[in-house]
This record gives sequence, structure tokens and C-alpha cells, in this order.
Amino acid sequence: MSTLWQLFTTFFKIGAFTFGGGYAMLPLLQIETITNHHWLTQKEFMEIIAIAEMTPGPVAINSATFIGFRTAGILGSAVATLGVIMPSVIVVLLITILFKQFQNSSWTKAILAGIKPAIIGLILIALFGLGQATLTDLRSILVALLAFYLLARVKLHPILVIALSAVYGLIFMP
Repeated sequence: MSTLWQLFTTFFKIGAFTFGGGYAMLPLLQIETITNHHWLTQKEFMEIIAIAEMTPGPVAINSATFIGFRTAGILGSAVATLGVIMPSVIVVLLITILFKQFQNSSWTKAILAGIKPAIIGLILIALFGLGQATLTDLRSILVALLAFYLLARVKLHPILVIALSAVYGLIFMP
């Protein structure tokens, strides 16, 4: 199987089974790109996720674009990005067509009620994995706690928190 086809099918699968946004897809993305296909190391994965979070756009699309480029150049980037967005395009089109008929269905409500808590679990496992790989010393833990405080309590804009963290990293981190 060609690398481009593997990129497309892998990211199509990630896109198809990622409910809840980009952070919920991180565990699946990690398994597929590191364990199953060996496209990335854990360190490369963390770097790509950090870049994908800092750049404009959804983390799932940014990650697919970066990983596709890293794996197969510009064409790989396009193929992986197309793969990750296609399931959403298909689902949105189907929902648009069928929503009026099923919006009040007990089945629809039950399915969504079951999916929502699972999303939280996926996000928590991604948070745990990223935390283990990133929070390796007291300095990084303090930066994370300070960023959390500035975002949650002070309500500082996320871009400002990222910029301040980057400046801190340039000055104080090795």
C-alpha cells in the first residue's frame, strides 16, 4: 500500500472516529502515527502537536497537514488533510439533509448523551499523555499552572498566554 493511500486512510479513520474536536483525536492520532505506522517518534509527535496548537485552525487539520508533510511532502500534506476533513464533510452533509426529520428523536438524544461523556474521557487521556511527555520538571509544571491560572481565573486571552509562555521559554528554558 502506498504511503499516500496510508496517509489518506489513516487520517480518514481519525477524522471519522473523532467526536469532540481535535483534542479528542490525540490518542488515536498518537497510536496511528507512532505505534502503527512509525511515521513519528514521541518527541516529534509532541513537537507537531505544539505547533498545531499554536497555528491558526483546528488542531486535527493542522496535525494532519504537518504529519502528512513530514511523511510525504506537500502531496502528503494535502492527502492527509483531505483524509481528516472528508468524514466531517460527509457527516455534515448527511446531517443537513436528515436533521429536520430526526432532531427530536429519542435515538438521536440517546446517542449524543452517550457520546458526550466519552469525549471527556478522550480529552482527559490526551491531557494525561501530553502532560507526561511535557511536564518533566518543576519549571514546566509551574508554567502550565500559571498558564491555567491566567486563562481560567484572570481570563487572559489565549494568544497572550501563548506569547508570554514563548518569551518565558526563550529567556529561562534550556
